[in-house]
This record gives sequence, C-alpha cells and structure tokens, in this order.
Amino acid sequence: MVNDERAIMLLTQPSALPLSLLNAAVGFPILVELKNGETYNGHLEKCDNFMNITLREVIQTASDGDRFWRLLEAYIRGNTIKYLRVPDAVLDKVKEDMLKNRNMGNRGGRGGRGRGGNRGGNVNARGRGRGGNINNSNYNPHRSHHNNNE
Repeated sequence: MVNDERAIMLLTQPSALPLSLLNAAVGFPILVELKNGETYNGHLEKCDNFMNITLREVIQTASDGDRFWRLLEAYIRGNTIKYLRVPDAVLDKVKEDMLKNRNMGNRGGRGGRGRGGNRGGNVNARGRGRGGNINNSNYNPHRSHHNNNE
C-alpha cells in the first residue's frame, strides 16, 4: 500500500515522530484500530503526549465487524491503540514541514556566536568575576582580594 510505505518512510526519519504526525492530523478524518480489534472512524479533535485522542462524528465498528455505532464523540486512551491511518494530505503536510525546518536549521541558530560568545564586541573581554584587568602590572592571581592595603 502506498499510504503505509509513505508513513513508514516519514516515521523512520530521525526528526519525524508519530506524535508530530498525529498533531498534524488534527481536524482531518482518521481511522483508529484498537488492540481488541474495534475500529473508530472520525475527525481528530485533540491528542496529547500520551497519544490519548478525542474523535468527533465517530463510527465505531465492533471487532467482529457485524455491529456499528454512531457516536458524537469518542475518547480513546493511547495505550489501547494498535494502528492509525491518516490521509495523504497529512503526510504531505508533515513532509513539507520537515523540509522547511531542515532548511531553517542551516541558518546557524542563535546568531552563530557559539557557546560563550562575545556580546560586547571587545575581543579581549573577560567575564565579570574576580581578577580584574590581567594587563595590570600589579596583577597577582594569588593575592587576596579582600585586603586592599597591599
């Protein structure tokens, strides 16, 4: 199946997580199959970090496939989910977002200063801690800073 191959391809890339795929599917119709065999078809309303989801306009199918129920809303606990199927449009959206984020990541992040960057422009600047000016001829790192009578 083309859908399954595209989903596997997206989910095996390091920056794609199932939760980000699920977050992108909010508002779209999805199919949820539970570990007990029941299926739920509906529009994804909400999801959380535990993959608990809320669907609206739901059709629930019994595990034997003989009985159906129409529900206004259904809450499904994440640890009962076996399988999710999302539309191609969601997969395309996630793929575009991943490419966009990857391209933005090449800009150097926080201005390119790196760790401990020099904000004031003075190349020889030191921190604001003890020690003062090391170019001072009276500088002695072992001198007591509390006794100014030396």
